[in-house]
Amino acid sequence: MAIAREVPEATDLFLGLTPDAVLDAIERAGLRCTTVCYPLNSFENRVYEVELADRSRIIAKFYRPGRWSREQILEEHEFLRDLAADELAVCDVRPFADGTTLKTAAHIHFCLFDRCGGRSPEELDMAMAERLGMLCGRMHNAGVRREARHRIRLDADTYVRDNLDWLLERGKLPESVRDRYADAAFTLADVAEARMRGVAVHRIHGDLHPGNLIERGGILHALDFDDMVIGPAVQDLWLVLPGRDEHAARLRESYLEGYEQFRAFDRTTLHLIEPLRGMRLVHYAAWLARRWHDPIFPQTWPQFGTEVWWQEQTRDLEELVRGLDAAATLPKAEAAEELTNRDLFWDYEDKQ
Repeated sequence: MAIAREVPEATDLFLGLTPDAVLDAIERAGLRCTTVCYPLNSFENRVYEVELADRSRIIAKFYRPGRWSREQILEEHEFLRDLAADELAVCDVRPFADGTTLKTAAHIHFCLFDRCGGRSPEELDMAMAERLGMLCGRMHNAGVRREARHRIRLDADTYVRDNLDWLLERGKLPESVRDRYADAAFTLADVAEARMRGVAVHRIHGDLHPGNLIERGGILHALDFDDMVIGPAVQDLWLVLPGRDEHAARLRESYLEGYEQFRAFDRTTLHLIEPLRGMRLVHYAAWLARRWHDPIFPQTWPQFGTEVWWQEQTRDLEELVRGLDAAATLPKAEAAEELTNRDLFWDYEDKQ
């Protein structure tokens, strides 16, 4: 796997990126712009809406230095092209005049997209859940057809152990919860690793929460493939339908009905949902800690890093791990029934 190397001066330029610098980079890449350039909501990267000389609008995405290598970014673009070739509703990357999709300005990689307007679905009802399943089934059909050798894998090492080691080495965890949090995280990693052994993985969206969906003209679009990973299909199910209650279970069944119109779904992988949920908790905490030097993060998450915040995270992680242990002690038939009916999800996005 190719690893991006952070360039300190590039990071400084990224954090201080201005509309003038954005317009200059785009014009140097061969497109004439007006002076219209304003930022869009994005924490990980810097994203701008830009007006071209012909008054059309495009989206410019400047990648955070040190996160993805050039090879990894190009695999994101390749996945988008594969999806567009299958006529899936995605916002495909826009090629530059020379046919490439990625340019670099002051060590910062950037690309362009056509502007893709629309509104996020107001309600995830049964019909919408089925449509989501159909979208993901087709998306995963494209995902299995090509390898992405440089993208990261959604596994216990990458999402839990490596992140936890980083947090511990830098003293990010308060002493009052450090050992408890570490014990719960390492237990989670062991369970996740065991359950994921032998499970088929392929290119998936990886971050398919409702905020990455828009509806336009009655068509459902999937956005933002920046977190594309090699992982199990069930990741794109639980994250878009994260609840644990009976209604969420019915939504999940509607999703699977839609999915299975286009692709078989291995329902035994539903027992990965809770480990995947816990892996995201650890990954999210480390993501905030790694980005704390970016001024937008303290402004957005002022409670992060406090002892109270880590205590809540520790309790949530311990509760989740206790649930995994309880499920492991049940007879097989009883455990399967619990995992495929009710009380399975909780709304992780609200916890953020």
